[in-house]
Amino acid sequence: MANLKEIRNRISSVSSTMQITSAMKMVSAAKLKKAQDAITAMRPYSNKLTELLQSLSATLDADSGSKYSAQREVKNVLIVAVTSNRGLAGAFNSNIIKQVTKLTNETYATKDVSYLAIGKKANDAFNKTNKVIANKSDLYDDLTFDNVSEIAEMLMEKFVSGEFDKIEIVYNHFRNAATQIIMTEQFLPIVPVENDTNVNLDYVFEPSKLEIVEELIPKSLKTQLYKGIRDSFASEHGARMTAMHKATDNATELRDQLKLTYNKARQAAITNEILEIVGGAEALNN
Repeated sequence: MANLKEIRNRISSVSSTMQITSAMKMVSAAKLKKAQDAITAMRPYSNKLTELLQSLSATLDADSGSKYSAQREVKNVLIVAVTSNRGLAGAFNSNIIKQVTKLTNETYATKDVSYLAIGKKANDAFNKTNKVIANKSDLYDDLTFDNVSEIAEMLMEKFVSGEFDKIEIVYNHFRNAATQIIMTEQFLPIVPVENDTNVNLDYVFEPSKLEIVEELIPKSLKTQLYKGIRDSFASEHGARMTAMHKATDNATELRDQLKLTYNKARQAAITNEILEIVGGAEALNN
């Protein structure tokens, strides 16, 4: 059994760790509220924009496709991996890295795959492959629609120029603080929408439907990317809050066990001292 000084040092160390994890939990909870409000407010706009775009696209002729929906033979693939800049968030980052690795080794095993890292953890994981075309880890310093739009425009340019034939986004979808769902979304080319004969758009369009669609597609793509990153941002704080909550509970349990061990060791030491005193007294009497 460890001596009393060692146990006291361990109790002090665990207590300090528990204070740190508890503080991190509270910080993440405060940040989560703001991030959750942002993604919750954005989703209706994003969904309505997508719905409007699909409704208009469904009524267009097949020959009037957009340059962003061009279907080419897939040879070069770009995967946008959305992680965080920091760890201590459970499996938040490792799940993204595993999913991207799975896509690379299985789905696109015969393709030339490159990566765009949004988050330091993604860059650290894939930078050794020399396939990371850009590292956008500084995006989280000022996460705004304008800054995300610049990344989306770069992705659109690379697709239109033919540098990449397919672009996918892998991120954590925020459901609640304890649940994050790995999402793999096709960014480009735009997924074709089946023509719905029930779509009734009895409107007069000015400008034409085609011009409206051509204007909406870039906005929709920018919104899709922004929503994905916002989702991931909220998921990060939810995952970190949950991880720190569990770490605090584990530290509390370990501290209680160490205190019990300390009390038992202290009681045993006191008992041994009493026995030694009694034994010494009897020896003197004899």
